[in-house]
Amino acid sequence: MKKRRFPRYLRVPLQFLIVAALLASAIHWMTSEEPVVYSGSVTAEQLLQFQPSGDKIPYAILMQGISEAEHSAQNGREVQMNLLKYEAAPEAKLSESREDGSSSLNWHNEEGYVEWKFHVEQAGQYELHLDYKPLPGSNGSVIRGVMLDGSYPFEESERIELERMWKDAKYPYDRNELGMQVRPQQSELSEWTSKAVTDYSASSRPLLYRLEQGEHTLRLTGERGGVALRQLSFRSQERLLSYEEYQAAHPASAATSDWYGMVEAEQFQRKSHLSIQTDHWAEPYISPDPKGRITYNVLGGNRWKLPGEWVEWEIEVPTDGFYEIDLKNFQNYRPGFKAYRTISIDGKVPFKELLSYGIDYHKEFEIATLSDDTGEAYRFYMEQGKHTIRMTVDSSSMQPILIALKDTLAQIAAFDREMRLITGNYSKNASDSNVDSTRTWEMKKYDPNVETKLQAITERLNMIRDYTNSVNGRDSDLSQAIKASVTILEDMLADVNEIPSKVNEFSTIQANIGTWMSTLTQQPLLLDYIVVRTPDAETGLKEPTALSRIPYSLADFSRSFYMDYDLGGQEEEGALTIWVGRGRDYVDLLRELVSQDFTPKTGIEVNINLMPNPNMLILGNAAGEVPDVALGVGESIPADYAMRDAVEDLSHYPGFDEVMGQFIPGVTRALMYDGGTYGLPEVQNFQLLFYRSDILESLDLKVPDTWDDVFDILPTLQENGMTMNVPKGDFSTLFLEHGADPYTQDGLKSNLLSEEGQQAFKLWTEMFTKYNLPIDIPAFFQHFRDGDIPIGISDFNTYVQLQVAAPEITGHWKVAPLPGIKQGNGEVVRWSPQGLSAAMIMDKSEQKDKAWEFLKWWTSEEVQSRYASDMESFYGIQYRWNTANVNAMKSLSWPSADLKAIREQATWAVNMPNVPGYYFLSREMEFAWNRTVFDGIPADESLEEAHLSLQREMDRRQRNFGIMGRSLDIPQITEPYAWEDAES
Repeated sequence: MKKRRFPRYLRVPLQFLIVAALLASAIHWMTSEEPVVYSGSVTAEQLLQFQPSGDKIPYAILMQGISEAEHSAQNGREVQMNLLKYEAAPEAKLSESREDGSSSLNWHNEEGYVEWKFHVEQAGQYELHLDYKPLPGSNGSVIRGVMLDGSYPFEESERIELERMWKDAKYPYDRNELGMQVRPQQSELSEWTSKAVTDYSASSRPLLYRLEQGEHTLRLTGERGGVALRQLSFRSQERLLSYEEYQAAHPASAATSDWYGMVEAEQFQRKSHLSIQTDHWAEPYISPDPKGRITYNVLGGNRWKLPGEWVEWEIEVPTDGFYEIDLKNFQNYRPGFKAYRTISIDGKVPFKELLSYGIDYHKEFEIATLSDDTGEAYRFYMEQGKHTIRMTVDSSSMQPILIALKDTLAQIAAFDREMRLITGNYSKNASDSNVDSTRTWEMKKYDPNVETKLQAITERLNMIRDYTNSVNGRDSDLSQAIKASVTILEDMLADVNEIPSKVNEFSTIQANIGTWMSTLTQQPLLLDYIVVRTPDAETGLKEPTALSRIPYSLADFSRSFYMDYDLGGQEEEGALTIWVGRGRDYVDLLRELVSQDFTPKTGIEVNINLMPNPNMLILGNAAGEVPDVALGVGESIPADYAMRDAVEDLSHYPGFDEVMGQFIPGVTRALMYDGGTYGLPEVQNFQLLFYRSDILESLDLKVPDTWDDVFDILPTLQENGMTMNVPKGDFSTLFLEHGADPYTQDGLKSNLLSEEGQQAFKLWTEMFTKYNLPIDIPAFFQHFRDGDIPIGISDFNTYVQLQVAAPEITGHWKVAPLPGIKQGNGEVVRWSPQGLSAAMIMDKSEQKDKAWEFLKWWTSEEVQSRYASDMESFYGIQYRWNTANVNAMKSLSWPSADLKAIREQATWAVNMPNVPGYYFLSREMEFAWNRTVFDGIPADESLEEAHLSLQREMDRRQRNFGIMGRSLDIPQITEPYAWEDAES
């Protein structure tokens, strides 16, 4: 299908609007006012003067009161461990090897732990150093926990990151036939790395472990990935010089001639994460100028923002002496916040001022010299030759704010629950309050300390705001959110008897502050280039100005009249046509991957188009204009089209069994019909049990394993003004757990009235009548975040939402498999469907063999792993590609405990089959549920009516499709899926 091109005369108004918008922006830049500069009196020590809840102590709190002199008091001491003489290693799969004359311990899996014993001669604070090399098998960093003497010394020690190293496969980048640059593949550098254990969200320097004199045990716990270890030791921390001491320690350099060297940001030597990516930018004086073509000429921004992510460049200087460093950077991502980087040269931070170095917020690209607070440029001594410059994202200066805000929001949540218990108002909806608005309250009778508690929270928020402004030197969005929250609390303090009518304001406070908290650890920074120069050298490099943008925009505008932006090669006769029912970001990345990998390997040209509406397939099929392949279709579409002979049966293609072996059989049965398979899974949803571990622990409740356990904890939850979320529309889980498939095995009859079906329906309706579960929860995420619904069943979308938008409860929520039904042998069955999106080949395609080659490539472990990794790296965890390929799924950066729960639930995955009339099932079950729950009709009568109505529709559709009593042979799933890990 030809890609439609707009006439050039239609492009002119759009370009005109772009130029007008640029002119308006220029006026705004020239007339906007500079922000007010702040200085505060609150210190980090004052902000962290509290006892954290739970048994996890943040590193920042643990290190309060320990001076820098104590950090390096044992300078030069080291405690070595013999890696091969470990004491215990349960579940860890280990082997020994020799490389370059050195022995190493290879830890191939991510299970269990390895433990060593060691002796310390002198007590003190020590860094943990190791030489490591990540083993193949994942694109993500290796994660290990560090325990001393049987416990984690501080919270951050539970997840220590050992980064992989990456670089672009080639530089300069290739260009396609239109002159557009093509982003290269990423190559992993399989090298040994020496590093001290760090966490740049907690500290700019390596983490310190307190070791007393005597015997100790060190345990590394498996979290993610395999790793080879060559050396492991504790070392005392070296003292870091101040800038004055650094200058004094180097010889005075004779004046040299003016010289400068420039390295493009995209010309990096190595980086720590795949998520760090180049981007294309067009404006005056950008280097290099794209001249109307896509040119990857900048690096970072929102793709280089998380603590610990680093990039390293190489530059060569002509003589020994002092040099200055300029960064052409764009830092307009978080209004009012600096972006922090720890900067090292040749593997070491030259002086302490480069720890968590702050780059000020500004509105456009500027060339900034590394300098002190007064603007005096730092000078760096470099010997003649090549040097490396590394910049590491560092959010440690934000850590006191984050810790204090989390604790304060926890206080607000506890105060909110207390007020709701007193008032009996458990509704989060102001228009649905169950409190008598005419009632007069005397709150001090119910809680004599109500004013004291509210005052303490208000004062704490004011301290946090003051400290935040002093760190950034100006006001910020977070400060404004805190200020608005303080205003709400002060209104309550003015008359505490009005709190019952304002109790929903606590949710507003938590939501407002929580929204900005999620950005605290993010430090986005975009770089164009780095300049190393002799002091006072004139580079002639320029920054963009408002006036310079006008001719630049006009030049771009003129190019639109004669430059071709359509890839003609993809319009050639014989190109495979693919329609994708997803957003543009997903499609753009797929195009890039196809051009980098699929087409070079197979020689098959591919034309990929957006399919914003799935009805396009129906209309196209009727008109005879359909793609060869459709991606991103709903799981019922392949079987639905198969009933109409509009989609290709894949089961007779070569390699089909091998391809299907990549997926869970219980999931793929949704794509089967009448003995054929008409689609392949792409992404897979899941349902899990989400629970607030902090709240359940405070109520002394255990996570329910069965539905009986659920009904046991409900009274305690309800007594405390809480409840549980069970989606009222999810009848399929209960039916499947009871062993009640909705259809007979031949697919011709309704099976709703089976004994197991009646038991399942009765339990389903009793949840909302007998056990009083809430019928409609429009925003479970928010209730879960607030804590009034601390447990509930939800899906992958909620998981991602909690990861992205609920930083204040990080570490206080977990996931578990769904509650199940215990069998006579003690096994708990948890059968549940896992929603799919699928790929299929259209019956009218004239290139079915090529289409099959594409589907085999697209659903393979290697491609799915790479696509998932790139998608998340480029756009964040909110774009997580939850691939249905069981081996590729492990490549995603799941926390190990979450992955364990996801895999456990996935073993019980079984999707509903799609037979003629299948669409009536959910409709009739909803009608039946309404009759019993709302109208009080007995469950067996409601279910019987649904059974009869469903059977009538099935009979009608069977006659339409000419089935005539022929069995459709629905695949039966009787055993849970058995995972076969790659390392087993």
